[in-house]
Amino acid sequence: MTRIPTPSLSRRSILKTTATAALLTAVKAAFPGGAFAQGAGPETTKATLGFIALTDSAPLIVAKEKGLFDKHGMTDVNVVKQASWGTTRDNLVLGSAGNGIDGAHILTPMPYLISAGKVTQNNQPLPMSILARLNLDAQAISVGSAYADLKVGIDSGVLKEVFAKKKAEGAAAKVAMTFPGGTHDLWIRYWLAAGGIDPDTDVETIVVPPPQMVANMKVGTMDCFCVGEPWNAQLVNQGIGYTAVNTAEIWDKHPEKSFAMRSDWVEANPNAAKALTMAIMEAQQWCDDMANKEELAAIIGKRAWFNVPAKDIVGRLKGQYDYGNGKVVDQSPHLMKFWADHASYPYQSHDAWFLTEDMRWGKYAADTDIKALISKVNREDIWRAAAKDLGITDVPASTSRGVETFFDGKTFDPANPEAYLQSLSIKRFA
Repeated sequence: MTRIPTPSLSRRSILKTTATAALLTAVKAAFPGGAFAQGAGPETTKATLGFIALTDSAPLIVAKEKGLFDKHGMTDVNVVKQASWGTTRDNLVLGSAGNGIDGAHILTPMPYLISAGKVTQNNQPLPMSILARLNLDAQAISVGSAYADLKVGIDSGVLKEVFAKKKAEGAAAKVAMTFPGGTHDLWIRYWLAAGGIDPDTDVETIVVPPPQMVANMKVGTMDCFCVGEPWNAQLVNQGIGYTAVNTAEIWDKHPEKSFAMRSDWVEANPNAAKALTMAIMEAQQWCDDMANKEELAAIIGKRAWFNVPAKDIVGRLKGQYDYGNGKVVDQSPHLMKFWADHASYPYQSHDAWFLTEDMRWGKYAADTDIKALISKVNREDIWRAAAKDLGITDVPASTSRGVETFFDGKTFDPANPEAYLQSLSIKRFA
């Protein structure tokens, strides 16, 4: 793997960053209108960004904690915890002018659903822009201890009979995800459907915010769930359930969260949008360095961020997976990737899969123009401009990663999503 040079965040460079931040603050005081010492600079130094307590929000937190936003002239960035993805959506609609947020760590399908008015009040579209991908891989599907004897893994079909029995007895199995049409919803739907379980008719699908997953499993509110870390690891550490599958076992090197902003904010502040992206890209490189994993876990575990013990975070960050069912992998290739394998680049072909899957489950009409929607939301041009300014030369040559292959042998060609849809046995439209 070609390794992109990682900016050093040694004590010397941190001191340098601190000095730079102090200089920027002085410049800001002298020029309240927002002057910036280097070039044209960002149009504003302010932005309010939301995050959910999930490990893949780490680049935003690190960019704040390590002074990387300050380094790139964004000296007034607030990174604010959101209670749920629904809250994230609502605060994006408000915008910072309405005491909401300008952008966020977000489930990749959400900027599309919001832009198309599929999940907003009165179906009012709010144009959104994806500026970077935040990570690949390392979500998980967890199952309660009641199913320990079934040893549930990549084949969800082992649950088909027991779920059918529960439904026949009038208490359908409850399957939790974090937002309808979001990544976790799509992973668990793909997994269930591949095993012959219809996620809409054979089980009851419910929405639970990520930080509440473990507590709900503990009191028996659900049978299984899909969420990001550290909640799957915490479930295992508390002996409440086990990991059935790492989502990278469903689709290796799959896209997950994105960094997205309101489009009106990006249009009004293009240089600031690029500056935010540069800071986050540098943070992603730092997060991906194995030497930084212990510190990363300590940072995001703080009360101000996740309020989670670092021990529940660090293992899977390093690729150390105890599935909680006797399966232990010390060096998993499916650990979360923040920078490796072009994790940061927002491939348009990845977005095409999410849109196609949401069409599969009825979130979009079957005749939705996927290409047109992607052209409005995916701003990989800003990512490329940020990469150029950072001196990064190892950038993808194409906006498409090509044909993708899933664990059950299905393939997705972004140039022909119709063929993919027709190959699927369980879907909401013919």
